[in-house]
Amino acid sequence: MGIYSRYVLPRIIDLAMRNKEAARLRAAWIPQARGRVLEVGIGSGLNLPFYSPDVELVYGVDPSVELQKIARTKRLSPVAVEFLSQSAEEPLPLAGASIDTIVVTWTLCSIPDVSRALQQMRRVLKPNGQLIFLEHGRAPDRVVVTWQDRLTPLWSRITGGCHLNRKIDELLITAGFQITELTTSYLPGPRPMTYTYQGLAQLTQ
Repeated sequence: MGIYSRYVLPRIIDLAMRNKEAARLRAAWIPQARGRVLEVGIGSGLNLPFYSPDVELVYGVDPSVELQKIARTKRLSPVAVEFLSQSAEEPLPLAGASIDTIVVTWTLCSIPDVSRALQQMRRVLKPNGQLIFLEHGRAPDRVVVTWQDRLTPLWSRITGGCHLNRKIDELLITAGFQITELTTSYLPGPRPMTYTYQGLAQLTQ
């Protein structure tokens, strides 16, 4: 891992994800988490202030030690957090069907083997559990998609593996989740980067 990836990129990600629109969506969705929470891609801990007292414990998964350092030192959390320094594809040190809520925010775009990671999430989620997702991804407009496909190879190299063109709803459904609520829209900014999926999902029965 080079100096850029280890030290510079984590701080760029932290700054970029502090924007007003992201905070607005976090405030709308994260308080719905309950019980024992698995946050995949906890990053610098930007979701932590939005968890309600209904959350017992947050397991925060992220492979970036630098981002976790930021989360540990600069984020005030109303709940207990246990950090897991690993990739989402690796077997999680959690029992099957032990998690009440999974949270993924602007994370599925950058996991190398996203299907494998989703299978890990599926394994640990309780049958009546819930997955909260806020993700950017593939747009419905042909011109925008064309640019997403063109930009992704270079974009992913400078942003830590972020793909602009993953269709989030299809990824979840293919992995065995049933989407129970879904809102899609463009956020302010360049359209190839800002088409956003917001919603809830449960295990397919």
